[in-house]
Amino acid sequence: MTTNTRTFELRTYVAMPGKVDALVQRFRDHAVGLFEKHGMTSIGYWVESDDDGNPTDNLVYIVAHDSKDAAKASWAAFWADPEWAELQATGERVTASANAVFLDPTSFSPIS
Repeated sequence: MTTNTRTFELRTYVAMPGKVDALVQRFRDHAVGLFEKHGMTSIGYWVESDDDGNPTDNLVYIVAHDSKDAAKASWAAFWADPEWAELQATGERVTASANAVFLDPTSFSPIS
């Protein structure tokens, strides 16, 4: 049994049709820095591709948190951040939906 409480969060965002590039830009220019500011560790960001290698409208990413309680606090601080609130109020809508799941590393996982 491990006492490590670090957890990972896998999030999938579906962009509005034709807006995946704008979604990626919003993450690159704003969200990633705010994640770090509020205690989240970026693991990786990807745009899904279909079987033919064409990009889809899905942005997938993983962030790490010290614990699920830390994740809750980080997200609360992120959503309340004035920079993010202003961007949401003044920027175009680029996300159609989002899904999040927590992933807890196994004892044999190379990342923990």
